[in-house]
Amino acid sequence: MGYAGHAVAGPMTVELGEGQLCCLLGSNGAGKSTLLRTMAAFQSPLSGEIWLGRQRLADIPSRQLGTMVGIVLTDRIRTPGITVRDMVGMGRSPYTNFWGRLTEEDNRQVDEAMQQVGITRFADRQIGALSDGERQKVMIAKALAQQTPVILLDEPTAFLDFPSKVEVMLLLSRLAHEMGKSILLSTHDLDLALQTADQLWLVAPQTPPMREETPPADGLPIMGEDGRGLFAVGTPRELTDVLPLYFPSRHLQFDPQALRFNIL
Repeated sequence: MGYAGHAVAGPMTVELGEGQLCCLLGSNGAGKSTLLRTMAAFQSPLSGEIWLGRQRLADIPSRQLGTMVGIVLTDRIRTPGITVRDMVGMGRSPYTNFWGRLTEEDNRQVDEAMQQVGITRFADRQIGALSDGERQKVMIAKALAQQTPVILLDEPTAFLDFPSKVEVMLLLSRLAHEMGKSILLSTHDLDLALQTADQLWLVAPQTPPMREETPPADGLPIMGEDGRGLFAVGTPRELTDVLPLYFPSRHLQFDPQALRFNIL
């Protein structure tokens, strides 16, 4: 996995489970966004393959891929004059005709997506009139309207106040569990991820101290120890021994019982 021809992490072997909320954690520059872009087919892997069910990602036509993977990016929405309903309706683009007109079924899916996320009450408001938290819910509803089994989100809690961060994380957890979605998101909100995620993917740049001083816990292989990054997978409880390795700081101490980092 790499960016501009430069490997930032790998090799790695990992599976995103159905009906799970998975959080991708790591320091800046570790390769989180690169991994998400690669999984979304925005860029090609330097080596290896990505599979969606029984299909190779590289073999899936872009229109078909739009029915399989939904993407929610970090970028703020800057689209004046468009309503919430119109934005959510854009999630139906893989299914509409040449003119992009929504059918009765498309409108039903839009209504259902807004209801699932809890934004029906401001469906006719303009995007510019919403708070950051409300806009993020709109983008999640757009991904839901796309009806994809997989949803990838790049730092969906960025720019949000703490109550909104909690609300978005709990919403994504509910959508994964109740609708059977496979949801993978990158985040820097460690405590929220540790409390809400079913699974963690930990990625970090390779550093000699991490490799030499503390080996991985038994049964939890850290892959890619070849100078191109470290990678570990497991539930928050399974990764208590290795979590401190990915966020080294003399000002932080990890409490494995409480599953949180404390400031020293």
